[in-house]
Amino acid sequence: MYRLFGDFDVAEEAVQQAVVEALYTWRRTGLPERPAAWLQVAARNNGLDLVRRAAREAQTLGRMPRGADSASNADLDAGGGGDDRLALLFACCHPALAVEARLALTLRAVIGLTTAQISRAFLVRESTLAQRIVRAKRKIVDASISLRVPEPALLDARLDDVLTVVYLMYNEAFVSTGTRAHDHDLGADAVWLAGVIATSLPAAAEAWGLAALLTFQHARSPARFDSSGELVLLRDQDRSRWDHQAIATGELLLRKASVLRSPGRYQFQAAIAAVHASAPCWEETDWLQIATLYDVLASRDRSPVVALNRAVAHAKLGRVDEALADVDALAPALRGYHLWHATRAELLRELGREKEAAAADTAALALTDNPGERRLLQTRLRRYRLIDGS
Repeated sequence: MYRLFGDFDVAEEAVQQAVVEALYTWRRTGLPERPAAWLQVAARNNGLDLVRRAAREAQTLGRMPRGADSASNADLDAGGGGDDRLALLFACCHPALAVEARLALTLRAVIGLTTAQISRAFLVRESTLAQRIVRAKRKIVDASISLRVPEPALLDARLDDVLTVVYLMYNEAFVSTGTRAHDHDLGADAVWLAGVIATSLPAAAEAWGLAALLTFQHARSPARFDSSGELVLLRDQDRSRWDHQAIATGELLLRKASVLRSPGRYQFQAAIAAVHASAPCWEETDWLQIATLYDVLASRDRSPVVALNRAVAHAKLGRVDEALADVDALAPALRGYHLWHATRAELLRELGREKEAAAADTAALALTDNPGERRLLQTRLRRYRLIDGS
């Protein structure tokens, strides 16, 4: 679209609208014969509408290749790969851009997340993230980078970026945002996209692993809020409300990943989610198996968030002092992350260090705008009579 219109902002908005249209239309009618071409046509038409509505047609069309305005849908259809169902995601994850830049740009331009949402996902300042996106756009223009769908042989090289984008999309739905209905739709879209990727690339074990992980996570969504709309933690959820058919689907997807014998981080996370899903109650959770899986995952994925979750798993085995030391060591990377403070609070409270726990909960409260999480933290503090109960 950028090549067609010569205006990155117009191209970005046109693509966003096309993806939204696809998410709603395809889930109702099924995938078209040529999904990539469908997206290209929709984005092109959206771009032309945007240009005309904004009264910038003369200025923008002057930068378009001759004949772009009159290009037929058949012309675009002929250029689309019939089996490339996530063409736009793969196109925007261009290797010429820095990893952080291409992930941020794809989340913004294709998925449609806001700069604030993406900055939370990357645990960086909003201003830093905004500059990252601006630099990525400038490099695309200055270096004349063509955002084309790569050849089939090159798809694997971009797969990890694409999976990361979908993972962050789901994470934004259920961790960072605050409107319940929007969260559910965004999360369902991420689960659907993960399934499309896996089906499109059946030999990619990690694609199946991500599809399994998100399916397990989404199966618990009906119990994440109580009847009054309050957030319910995993340990307190009514497991009868979980979608057990989805859990069975997740197990099937995880088996499809495992037979490919190419283990990766999403498969290990899916295996952890499967252990949670199979536990009849919180007290019967197999924490030894979860801690072991996190040990292996941490050896492959140096993410501080993985290390944080690993510490929690080991705390459940009675190693609370050790877990707190591991969590404290993550301070340089996670001091601005509200769940780091909330995790410290729980560990400190288990050790009887109530005042320090309250300080950690207060710090977590200051770092999250999520209404459900804020109410949960406020309730926890009120329980210990440390904030005004009014």
